[in-house]
Amino acid sequence: MNSTQEYTTPVVVTLSECAKEDAHVVFRVLKQTFASDRDADDAPQYSAHPDTTVWTATFDVSPEHAHAEPVPLSASVRADVQGGYWAVDRLQEALSAAFDVREEGMAAGDQEKDIQLRLASGSR
Repeated sequence: MNSTQEYTTPVVVTLSECAKEDAHVVFRVLKQTFASDRDADDAPQYSAHPDTTVWTATFDVSPEHAHAEPVPLSASVRADVQGGYWAVDRLQEALSAAFDVREEGMAAGDQEKDIQLRLASGSR
């Protein structure tokens, strides 16, 4: 595998089990840190069935824009993160700068991994 491919692998982030306002906070932090497939003013919205709503965005973690500061959330957020090993680790580090992060599970493949995280208000 070419090492430059490893650094341009996108990371898919899916948020669930949270209010749309908390999803917006998490995506805002990630959009300030990395390039995204979403516009800067694109805020999560509820669907017709808010119980089953998930929000998804893709981030390119190779160019880092800024480091995040601790950010409050009204409740915990579940984040499923999928991508190449280096890219997922880099995104998880960025989340850890803004939130208290607890890893709840992980599945690893040959070239990708999928981790389940629980995010809570940052306390640093």
